[in-house]
Amino acid sequence: MSTYSFTVIIEPDEEGFHAYVPALTGCHSFGATVDEARANIAEAAELHVESLLEDGEPVPPEPEPFIVMRLSVPIAA
Repeated sequence: MSTYSFTVIIEPDEEGFHAYVPALTGCHSFGATVDEARANIAEAAELHVESLLEDGEPVPPEPEPFIVMRLSVPIAA
């Protein structure tokens, strides 16, 4: 059994929380709470990686370092 580690982003949206794995293109999920979104994205990531392996595709490595920052963009009004 192999273990893969990925960065997960969970952010609020209109209906709860949106979660995604940047390293796994297209791997997104949702939940009514942060805990539900976390559980759902864990399952989605597991299925995504299993699908890649079944199709003989490589599992993308987690980019290092992964940088998360807040960006302010000035806009002239």
